[in-house]
Amino acid sequence: MKRWILSVLAGALLLAAQLLAGCSSAPASDAAHTTEGTITVKVLNIGQGDSILIQTGEKTVLVDTSDVDERDKLRTELKKANVKKIDTIILTHPHADHIGGMDVLLDEYPVGMVYDNGMPSTSKLFLGYVKKLKEKKIERKGLVAGDRIDLGGGAVFEVLGPSAELVKEGNVKGYKHDPNNESVVGRLVFGDFTMMLTGDAEKKEEQAILAGDSANVQSKILKSGHHGSKTSSSADFLRAVKPEAALISCGVNNDYGHPHKETMKKYHALNIPIYVTAENGTITVTSDGKTYKITPERGEKQ
Repeated sequence: MKRWILSVLAGALLLAAQLLAGCSSAPASDAAHTTEGTITVKVLNIGQGDSILIQTGEKTVLVDTSDVDERDKLRTELKKANVKKIDTIILTHPHADHIGGMDVLLDEYPVGMVYDNGMPSTSKLFLGYVKKLKEKKIERKGLVAGDRIDLGGGAVFEVLGPSAELVKEGNVKGYKHDPNNESVVGRLVFGDFTMMLTGDAEKKEEQAILAGDSANVQSKILKSGHHGSKTSSSADFLRAVKPEAALISCGVNNDYGHPHKETMKKYHALNIPIYVTAENGTITVTSDGKTYKITPERGEKQ
């Protein structure tokens, strides 16, 4: 009888240990790639800046938040997309045209979690949102290559840059920052659908990513780095990513001449279709994890 009781207790303890460890009957590799429903990615038409809305079956995610002068456009786009709350915000780097809408979001929407590149900045906008996050008790975390963010519904954001070494250097007092090349760069993965999100990464960071993890950069769609600037989309990076389409976020008749002719020529030479928010408005990508569709608000691909 005693032996039977001990056997039962041992079995119960083993079951409890498995549950606490999150043990699943499905193999880990299968669970990681199981998708639910569809995913929608919108490169929002917010003028000269970046703001990319990702909606899965479980979460609403925003990568960058437009420029200060474009906050009303951001409000309009989020309203059109029926956004009520934002579970996750990923800020690629602290330039105004990427973090300028944080005040609006923190004041007008429930926000769950904020990620950035984990480096300090003297930018008033950066210091302002960090202060407001503390006031609202919203968690902030820095990202480094190798991190993975669960976006719900089987979607994952795989971080490719910046490297942990760069982030460590960037937190040393007196370090001279190069914000574009400290951008959070990552690959959105949803089943067989993949999309590379690049912030303002230029050739320097593209090369660092290829040196670190070139085997995991190939993506169906590329969000063009730095608004289609000639300083980004290097030939080596394009050959490694092998995108089937490139999406560019920039303003109409912007002061920088984005997208640059040199970048457009590179894409055309590789027969990569191009969509530009300045011409096409908000660019919507939908996928069921197997196939995908790109739908511009207006116009055709270039």
